[in-house]
Amino acid sequence: MKVLFIGGTGIISSACSRLAVARGIELFHLRRGRTSRPVPPEIQVLSGDIRDPASARRALGEHRFDAVVDWIAFTPAHIEADLALFRGRTHQFVFISSASAYQTPPSGLPVTESTPLDNPFWQYSRDKIACEERLLRAYREEKFPFTIVRPSHTYDRTLFPCHGGYTVIDRMRRGKKILVHGDGTSLWTLTHHEDFATGLVGLLGHSRAIGESIHITSDEWLSWNQIHELLAAAAGARADIVHLPSAVIAAHDPEWGASLLGDKTHSMIFDNSKIKRLVPGFRADIPFSRGAAEIMAYHDADPARRIVDAKLDALTDKLVAIAEGALGA
Repeated sequence: MKVLFIGGTGIISSACSRLAVARGIELFHLRRGRTSRPVPPEIQVLSGDIRDPASARRALGEHRFDAVVDWIAFTPAHIEADLALFRGRTHQFVFISSASAYQTPPSGLPVTESTPLDNPFWQYSRDKIACEERLLRAYREEKFPFTIVRPSHTYDRTLFPCHGGYTVIDRMRRGKKILVHGDGTSLWTLTHHEDFATGLVGLLGHSRAIGESIHITSDEWLSWNQIHELLAAAAGARADIVHLPSAVIAAHDPEWGASLLGDKTHSMIFDNSKIKRLVPGFRADIPFSRGAAEIMAYHDADPARRIVDAKLDALTDKLVAIAEGALGA
């Protein structure tokens, strides 16, 4: 197959790029410049800016593809540009949406692809929903061959799953208390990017994926308390957890609050029957205990990666004091 990735060097797409090349796919990247992530030498780079239609057209030239994956489309305007560029140029257009687009909170678990899309809390998710709706209309009106993929909190060794990143680890290593929203028992799904890649690459060129929406996630469900405890174990520290309602956190930090109320506050577990049916080889084998060890090894290998956000550290002190005051501690 001949496949184009728009982007291709991010947390999720880098693993997909490596696997696609390993499976013999002729892979192209459309991107603007250099990247800090290693790129397999087999990838052919088309230098262009997807946000500049003239630049993108020059880069694409006369190329046509079996599949195109846009890793960096976030708004309906981005989808309009993709439609203009790739009508008649690809047999499959894969839009990377988000599982945060699902109904929040969900009316039932596990979440399936037929769960309604409805997230009133987070603009990012509402924009992804609008992108999906535009692709559905393009399919109805002109049979534009889309496939929608919805990841849920996919990570690699560079990415901490908790808000604040290494700041949380630094607090644990200094014996300070850390903050977890709610009572820490809501269930969450973390997916290693290498596991996600087996599902995504398996969908490329798949005729039965056309016109379909598919989420690709792990089957491991962890509470937020467990996630922080696994990170602490990997860091050689202890997770001294204090809990506070998400709404209170949001009142003090709207950005943090939006990601909680719009995504992480409620239990989210997924039925992966559809991806397993379409891609029989798909399995999510990497537990977060291993992922946490990878994350800590990466950050401990270079002091420059261990970034502490002083502002967030001070806010956490304040919120911990609020939580303990509410408990009469």
